[in-house]
Amino acid sequence: MAKKTVKTKNDNKSAHKASDYDTKVLQTIPYYENLHDETLNVIKAAGMEIGNWLDAGSGTGVFVKKAFMQYPGASFILADPSPEMMAQAKVNLDGMIGRFRFLPPVSMHELRINDKCDVITAIQSLHYTKPSVREDAVRICYSMLNKDGIFLTTENITPMTADGVKIGKENWKRFQLHKGKDEKEAAKHMERFGVDYFPITIEEHLKLYRNCGFKAVEMFWYSYMQAGFYCVK
Repeated sequence: MAKKTVKTKNDNKSAHKASDYDTKVLQTIPYYENLHDETLNVIKAAGMEIGNWLDAGSGTGVFVKKAFMQYPGASFILADPSPEMMAQAKVNLDGMIGRFRFLPPVSMHELRINDKCDVITAIQSLHYTKPSVREDAVRICYSMLNKDGIFLTTENITPMTADGVKIGKENWKRFQLHKGKDEKEAAKHMERFGVDYFPITIEEHLKLYRNCGFKAVEMFWYSYMQAGFYCVK
């Protein structure tokens, strides 16, 4: 029997409206702020001079705001398929004196820019790309990087076994309950798994990035059912 799509009245592909996202995501993704920090730590450790930095699936712009505070000389390009998310990003970055370019709403597998980038980040966004075009999206990011440029992504992942999925979802649900969600809301979020977003295993992530041509592929984060990867061109 085909899976039934979980219907949500929303203005983007996440479980939360753009206006509520920055608050609700902290109840949803364990260690969400740490995940941002560890992504930036990897970039620091790479010791790069950064010109253009593309954030694909930039959402409300909170991650770019954090990145700008550490790399005020970089030129940031923000891309997201949701007009409402982009509007919220403009609010969050309003008044900051920096180089910010907001692209028209665009999905990752349709993203094209003429500028080459030193850094491309995709924070909790690539898992919304359907399997049929996921590799296309990564190859596009590869093509937009300069040599020795770095691609970093954090995603919801799926465990390698049915038992792992069951235990992982229950553990994730318990986190959300601890953070203040009620039973119905937490259970509804678990129903989105494999229906409203499309997680793959860690092994599938590593294979995908290697197949796209990256010379270095590493995992830098794993917690609950989220993982982070960086890849060097």
